[in-house]
Amino acid sequence: MSAVWHPFTQHATEPDPLRIASSEGAYLFTEDGRTILDGISSWWVVTHGHRQPEIVEAIQQTASRLDQVIFAGLTHAPAEELAEALVEVAPAGLSRVFYSDSGSTAVEVALKMALGYWRHAGDGRHRIAVIEDSYHGDTIGTMSVGERSVFNAAYDPLMFAVDKLPCPADDGQATLQAFEALAETGEMAALILEPLVLGAGGMRMYAPEVLAGLRAICDRHDVLMIADEVMTGWGRTGRLWACDHAGIAPDILCTSKGLTGGVVPLAVTLASERIFQAHYSTDRRRTFYHSSSYTANPIACAAALAQVRLWRERDMAGILDNLTRMQGDHLADLQRDDRFENARQFGTIAALDLKVSDGGYLAETGPRMRAHFLRQGVLLRPLGNTIYVLPPYCVTAGDLDLAWSAIASFEG
Repeated sequence: MSAVWHPFTQHATEPDPLRIASSEGAYLFTEDGRTILDGISSWWVVTHGHRQPEIVEAIQQTASRLDQVIFAGLTHAPAEELAEALVEVAPAGLSRVFYSDSGSTAVEVALKMALGYWRHAGDGRHRIAVIEDSYHGDTIGTMSVGERSVFNAAYDPLMFAVDKLPCPADDGQATLQAFEALAETGEMAALILEPLVLGAGGMRMYAPEVLAGLRAICDRHDVLMIADEVMTGWGRTGRLWACDHAGIAPDILCTSKGLTGGVVPLAVTLASERIFQAHYSTDRRRTFYHSSSYTANPIACAAALAQVRLWRERDMAGILDNLTRMQGDHLADLQRDDRFENARQFGTIAALDLKVSDGGYLAETGPRMRAHFLRQGVLLRPLGNTIYVLPPYCVTAGDLDLAWSAIASFEG
């Protein structure tokens, strides 16, 4: 028996995990010779494809001359160059780059920045507004601002209270009205949200107009907006940032997953200048006291910088548009199948729900679907009875035929 304890895995009921020997492009290759299409970008991280040559080369070149360097009091070229590149492509007004190592830590950093801002501004605001069914990570702070469920019930005594908004539906008026009422109290420090697509909450989607409306309320009542673009960033919604669809810029933006093309761990929290200036002081008590051992790892920064260069050099708009169109065609075909419902898409992300009597994350439908898809040579990981396809951008029409055929062949 392996000594490894796998994430989101009940070892008492799950089969032994497949042993992956290599990867390339949109595919994983097992030790026993099987070929598996990575239909979920290995948990939404792989953008251009596995072992993308330019990113691999950047890692190799950097590792030959530089490894981990403490980032308190020291700096290095990969981090400096990446920060400049990120500010250039980020939504307007995000001028400061803070490095960490995962999506969860990027969000923890954002929450601490927001609360630090109000403390240093001499304001007692500390309330955080969240959207129900959202997910922001698995650390204590990120679980606090995410949906309370079976996934985090054991840790409830550690979590802090938040103000919940209904998940946007239809025109989003219920969400906007609820947030307006909260913001009017003058006690809200920040609103944190997943812009346009709630990932782990079931790929729930809402309109850019709702996001723009939430931004407008933040502006009216001086509430900080934190955009968790850990999943939605780097093109998943068809544009570089989901916020771009609404033409808005948050006060703080979190990015990870696709930041390095999905090759090595790295995360960034981008902040507006006023957030930084609230911490900038000769009073050392206003220092932003946060770090991790591997903050701004040079090798990871080099990988991310290579990934950003790919965005500049390639016709990413054309690539995303083509993938969006192909996903839409497949979704339309299955939408006519009465075994499925609630077909939805935002950019390259396509999802639909299997009609079942035993829905939810603990139902047996999900594990049965996962096993079926693997037998068909496709890695898909349904969220309860929600099936989604979120592939690397290098997938071909034939790859998508394989993925959607596997979905269509599931009999329940």
